[in-house]
Amino acid sequence: MGRIFRWSNFKKTVRYLRRNGIRQAYYAARERMDAEHREYYVYEEPPGEELSRQRELGKEFTCRFSILVPLYETEETYLRAMVESVLSQTYGNFELILADASSSGRVEEIIRTYEDKRILYRRLKSNCGISGNTNQALMYATGDYAALLDHDDILTPDALFEMASRIEQEWRADGELKLLYSDEDKCSGDGTAFFEVNRKPDFNLDLLLSNNYICHFLVMKRQLMQELQLRGVCDGAQDFDLVLRCVGRLLGREKRPKRAEKLPVAHVKKVLYHWRCHEASTAENPQSKAYAYDAGKRAVEDFLRSRQWKGRVSHMRHLGFYRVDYQPGLLQNRTDVVLVGGRLLDRKNRIAGGIYTSQGEALYLGLHREYSGYMHRACLQQEAEMIDVRCMVASKEAEKILEEMTGLPYLKNPGNGRFNWRDGLKKDADYVGISRRLCERARELGMRIVWDPSLTEKI
Repeated sequence: MGRIFRWSNFKKTVRYLRRNGIRQAYYAARERMDAEHREYYVYEEPPGEELSRQRELGKEFTCRFSILVPLYETEETYLRAMVESVLSQTYGNFELILADASSSGRVEEIIRTYEDKRILYRRLKSNCGISGNTNQALMYATGDYAALLDHDDILTPDALFEMASRIEQEWRADGELKLLYSDEDKCSGDGTAFFEVNRKPDFNLDLLLSNNYICHFLVMKRQLMQELQLRGVCDGAQDFDLVLRCVGRLLGREKRPKRAEKLPVAHVKKVLYHWRCHEASTAENPQSKAYAYDAGKRAVEDFLRSRQWKGRVSHMRHLGFYRVDYQPGLLQNRTDVVLVGGRLLDRKNRIAGGIYTSQGEALYLGLHREYSGYMHRACLQQEAEMIDVRCMVASKEAEKILEEMTGLPYLKNPGNGRFNWRDGLKKDADYVGISRRLCERARELGMRIVWDPSLTEKI
């Protein structure tokens, strides 16, 4: 296939150049072109027989959704597409709550053409911003779960069924999910082309502090969302702030937990949401809501403060992405973390290892050190299943585990405080095997392992 040129990507490169300079813009443009050359994505709606199966199976479910949509002078084409994407869901146990803050009556006229009793339209007396308007919609919610939908975006026809199926599955196992999210993609302004699919990881606390990867399609226990509400001070990043405060609530009141608890959060690994791209949307033009990135930074800072974690949050070169620098260090701040790992680089400055799956598969392998990777994740702090002992900082607990495993003393590099693997292990050691066993033991103890790409080691 030939390369796909998108005018939007050219404009993003120009904006990136202005913010970050020629060198970084060069690598960003080169990486984007490489990605476009490899990219091939087609969204395929589930076939008719599958949609029919969902309609029948969904009759056995009891979960009810309240879908919240704040409206403001929404273009008719987008508005109808959004409403009809909800009305065509294979799972029909929902209410669509539309909170309209428009100054004209045009939106109301359009909504009045729909006679479906599941639509609850409310004309707001004043425009209180996206958080305030959503909170007013939330006041009317009566479902078991509340879901957030932007006024110009589209749900896939199986979105609510997939969420309900996962919720029911947990209920039958005597559990209760508090937060769910799905994969998503972007669609053209006319809703006919789909691209930039975002295949998300399962819940990852440190990745979430780096970027709101959860984003769409967000579903939360209704009572919990009503208790938390959206905060106007974070307008533009109100969903991100809501998720972080939800996670803070689920983590509990203990500020310095000794273990990393499994949270009642589920990732539905299917594209259930189409994020529409047009010039006014952040999907197409990040600068259209530049204030949102400062709001996101405040949300992360507030989360750290609520946990009593001392850290400085800074913007990264990609908009909407953040870095947390802990004072005086991550391990000193967080008792839930036992290991911090970094990148292994080869002689060509390409990633040779450092972060792995639990099976030992290296992530970001072969990526140039200046590249940011898929969804920029290769340059973000994140929880890891496994890191490499050759670029590692360990807690006292992990030091003892490593000493017990190898029968050798844990040696620190006096220059940077990391594990001195060249002197601390035998020259022919199975580094990946040792790393795997160490990380397996850490996970068995319920501890977090964090990967920080700012730590690098040449091998």
